[in-house]
Amino acid sequence: MENLIKTLPKEKIKVVATITNNPHSSGIKRAKELGIQTIIIDHKAYADREAFDTKLVQTIQTFKPDLTILAGFMRILTPIFTDQIKAINIHPSLLPLFKGANAIEESFYSDMKVAGVTTHMVNSALDSGQIIDQACFEKEGLDFEAFKAKITQTEHQLYPRSIQKVLLT
Repeated sequence: MENLIKTLPKEKIKVVATITNNPHSSGIKRAKELGIQTIIIDHKAYADREAFDTKLVQTIQTFKPDLTILAGFMRILTPIFTDQIKAINIHPSLLPLFKGANAIEESFYSDMKVAGVTTHMVNSALDSGQIIDQACFEKEGLDFEAFKAKITQTEHQLYPRSIQKVLLT
């Protein structure tokens, strides 16, 4: 999130708000320091996913965004969200391989010679939306910590480029 706020071209793309479901997120302080409105919608305050997603959609729609960008948002979204909000996400593997929350570990321990990240449109199926872009790197010689760092570095390069591709082309 912080990388996106700092790297997206401010004259072309305006970040209007950040929303988190985690009241203890370290991103709250960073977004506020960067002058971005921050909203907390704690999913634990809602009876189920559908009630949370309804509140999330209502909140997003007040801003009338052209695109919603998921960054570190680790919740499975229901059709209440996916049918109403145009959203993009980033995933730490070369989709369609290694979907879900354990993608980094599965990718690292796989027999594949390369790994990478994928940006995709968000739809109702987990990590299955239309692929926007991918970037890969060779795994050889990387231990797990170096591998995770390379995933993060690759995400920081790919995500701003993908957002611009969706919004500006």
